[in-house]
Amino acid sequence: MYEAEEIGLDKYDILSQRGIGHIREAVQLIQKNKGNTIDIHNFNAFKTDPKLNAQLRAGTPIGCFYIESPAMRQLLKKLQCEDYKTLVAASSIIRPGVASSGMMKMYIQSYHNPEGVKYLDKVMKEQLEETFGIMVYQEDVIKICCHYAGLDLADADILRRGMSGKYRTKDTEFEKLSKRFFTSAKAEGRDEEVTKEVWRQVFSFAGFSFSKAHSASFAVESYQSLYLKTYYPKEFMVAVLNNYGGFYQRWVYVHALQQTGAKVHLPCVNHSDSVVNINGNEAYLGLIGIQGLEHKLIEIIPQERRQHGKYIDLEDLIKRTYLSLEQSLILIRIGALRFTGKSKKELLWEVHNYLGNTTKPVMGQELFHLPSKTYVLPILENHLIEDAYQELELLGFPLSLSMFDLLKTDYRGDVLANELDKHEGKIVKMLGNFVCDKTVYTIKNTKMWFGTFIDCEGNFFDTTHFPNSSPVYPFRGKGCYLILGKVVMDFSVPSVEVLKFAKLPIMDNPVLKTDQKDYCLL
Repeated sequence: MYEAEEIGLDKYDILSQRGIGHIREAVQLIQKNKGNTIDIHNFNAFKTDPKLNAQLRAGTPIGCFYIESPAMRQLLKKLQCEDYKTLVAASSIIRPGVASSGMMKMYIQSYHNPEGVKYLDKVMKEQLEETFGIMVYQEDVIKICCHYAGLDLADADILRRGMSGKYRTKDTEFEKLSKRFFTSAKAEGRDEEVTKEVWRQVFSFAGFSFSKAHSASFAVESYQSLYLKTYYPKEFMVAVLNNYGGFYQRWVYVHALQQTGAKVHLPCVNHSDSVVNINGNEAYLGLIGIQGLEHKLIEIIPQERRQHGKYIDLEDLIKRTYLSLEQSLILIRIGALRFTGKSKKELLWEVHNYLGNTTKPVMGQELFHLPSKTYVLPILENHLIEDAYQELELLGFPLSLSMFDLLKTDYRGDVLANELDKHEGKIVKMLGNFVCDKTVYTIKNTKMWFGTFIDCEGNFFDTTHFPNSSPVYPFRGKGCYLILGKVVMDFSVPSVEVLKFAKLPIMDNPVLKTDQKDYCLL
């Protein structure tokens, strides 16, 4: 890219952005499912809609582009964000450059108390009063380099780009410009200590901050997805699932779809398509989510059903799609043949009886149909826990039961997520289903963690794990955790500083016999 730039060519970064896919498919699903045509470009109406801004303020935009991560949801709540202008700034101050320099906290404080802002220099007030004297956008760096340090616009832009990792190979030029920043600022009569602090803030933008136009366009897309989530939540969440989700794992979006009031069904060969579909309130998970199912069958099964009608039974399905024994077992174990009215164990007996010693059916049309032999089977017990284990294996998450239902204990915690703000400063005991975590390094280069969980009512809450209370990496993957910690409030947003932390065991799989008390397949 350096050579291209030197000979006068322009360079464009083309981003693959699945948030646009969420929006496009949601609009199509709404037209199909509701008969409503959406003008998704009616942004002026979106940004003034009180319902959308209420969701921003509450920090509940799961599935919405760029504003659904734990850090962003917390920032929106701390800012009490309820307008487009604030969201544009939030889209940039969440970036590492601003956040890691301490400027994000300063921005929140200044946002809530603009009269109390103390500017480093009068130039900072003149140029950055809109952002309370804090450099939030890349343009702000250029302004300060130009108006505070006296660099010309070309040098200021080179300095801005020089702090990006992409341009660090040009160290010599960058070092010359950084020295010029100090000498030029001194020539302008700036205080040396103030200049050092200004430079520290400028240098923090090495974390790839956004240009204002970038942040503004991101905020537009955030509002578009927020509109769809607010007024058409079922179709929107299906679109999110069908476009490979977003920040979180797939089960989080299935959970969000269930919270909209939709009834989410396991895959079924007579109702499912390759991807998730929805008709009214009935949503069927797609065949594409079944681990181990061959891609050709993901396409053939719904296509054959649409062309020649629903499948009658297991034998009909095998003959029409040429299912192998292995693929038949996957579909049976996930419950995709429950329309037959037979249990999984009955179907497993039937498929082995039908295919015999062959693993694949014979290709071609039958001249005569020979009915398969029938047997009188003993009573074969079925367990919901066994079903949940099979769903964990084949979908990655249980649907017949929740992770809370699988726990060996009935305890669900003393405090729920929506009650945390009433317990500030108190030690609480909570139980949460693990969503995600983030590892960060302190100034002393020790690890600490931030966690996100969902309680038994389906609400999110966040945790902080300091090195002194979590000397060993505390997270052990999917599952529910017992959490003991202190409730702290930061700009009226609660979180739990963890003191003790342990993953809880789930019930044993009835199919397997084990003497281990803490047996878990997760």
